[in-house]
Amino acid sequence: MKEADIRNRDTFNEYIRLSELDAETYFADRSKYFSIDCPACGSQGKPYLEKNSFKYQTCPTCDSFYVSPRPPIEQFEAYYVDSPSTKYWVEYFFKPMIDARRVKMFQPRAKFLADRLDNDGLTIGDVGAGFGLFLSELKKIRPNNSLVAIEPSVDMSKLCREEGLEVIPSLLEEITDKVEFFDVLTAFELFEHLNDPRDFVQKIHGLLKPGGTFLFTTLNGLGFDIQMLQEKSKSISPPHHLNFFNPNSVKVLLKNCGFDHVEVETPGILDWDIVEGMHKNEEVDLGPFWEKLSKSGSVEAKQDLQQWISRNGYSSHMRVIAKKEVK
Repeated sequence: MKEADIRNRDTFNEYIRLSELDAETYFADRSKYFSIDCPACGSQGKPYLEKNSFKYQTCPTCDSFYVSPRPPIEQFEAYYVDSPSTKYWVEYFFKPMIDARRVKMFQPRAKFLADRLDNDGLTIGDVGAGFGLFLSELKKIRPNNSLVAIEPSVDMSKLCREEGLEVIPSLLEEITDKVEFFDVLTAFELFEHLNDPRDFVQKIHGLLKPGGTFLFTTLNGLGFDIQMLQEKSKSISPPHHLNFFNPNSVKVLLKNCGFDHVEVETPGILDWDIVEGMHKNEEVDLGPFWEKLSKSGSVEAKQDLQQWISRNGYSSHMRVIAKKEVK
């Protein structure tokens, strides 16, 4: 798979441009911004980098980095509901690639979870279900489970119902009547957006049955393309991505919130393709070695590099499985 298989470069760049403009509108009032310590381990951070007028701190203890000070939740709610960039993302970025993403991303995710389920008759919830693609694909493989889309968007909730899914039309943090209700909860590409990751994980823990599973994907802040590109990385894109954990720090957070078994992998396959694409298409300076590899390195050398990146925990795509303790 290549980056171009799941997102159009020109459309993606326009989305980022619109997001920068929207940030000036929806996050202009800084009087309510608040500083935080590291959301993974609680250590005090130090200045790291600044982008789109958002400041990132880095944690000297666990190497996470994160936006601080950060806006209040109500500013994010207004942004994600009303902003032109959000509407552009749905209509011009996501929808035209929906079939490709279904095949390249959501079908493999569904198969991954299905292969790990010991039995059926489970209650499985997807947090931030969006268009319901993951649950729809899981339903094809494992139809004998109760599948629940947790999706606050009115329009997307409607689409999930049209897919035949049960829907909880609210934010996860607002659910009060499902204590120890779910066998499995999933969340894909959501963790990096959270205003309060610790509160989110604690809520997940409370909604899971004893022995329940939390499966999620997020960005690895120590990933190859993020570290290579730094502030030029499109993954570092506030106000969207606030939290950059890594394989060690995400374990710290989950275990501090009560999960007793955590597995972390970095199965990403796009790191080198992203870096090379930024050099070839957007003239980003990589330094002489990497530019030489881009220009004259063999296909096999680039594939070997990507496999090494993924195998050793340095892909920016991170997949995490956490188990709640059995009482």
